[in-house]
Amino acid sequence: MSRIFWDTNLFIYLFESYGPWSQTTIALRQNMLARGDQLLTSTLSLGEILVKPMEKNDLALCSKYESALAASSILLPFDVKAAKIYAALRADRALRAPDAIQLACAASAGVDLFVTNDARLQGKQVNGIQFIVALDKVPI
Repeated sequence: MSRIFWDTNLFIYLFESYGPWSQTTIALRQNMLARGDQLLTSTLSLGEILVKPMEKNDLALCSKYESALAASSILLPFDVKAAKIYAALRADRALRAPDAIQLACAASAGVDLFVTNDARLQGKQVNGIQFIVALDKVPI
């Protein structure tokens, strides 16, 4: 069993139709379930996922997405421990604040794998995260 953190974009691929990205994400989730892996993400992911439905005032879709995340994953808060990691990560000014929040939440929880489709994050070294990989390079 591994603890695997998903960046926001994977949930968007899972919930909406993004062709091959959606198919890859579905296959990854099925493999995770078969292995008994834990899925983690942050409350920032929830907030980012809710932006478009909120713009459209689609409260039913907001509720659906919120329920899906709550049922399928552990939602990590941006707490004091994550805030301290965030501060250290932001010393790298090339790292955007939302990315640093995601990485900090994952690192504070001690995850095995951080999966993203953001090329800027792939291969970064962060204490508390064993590997940061691209969706199309996930080893499971």
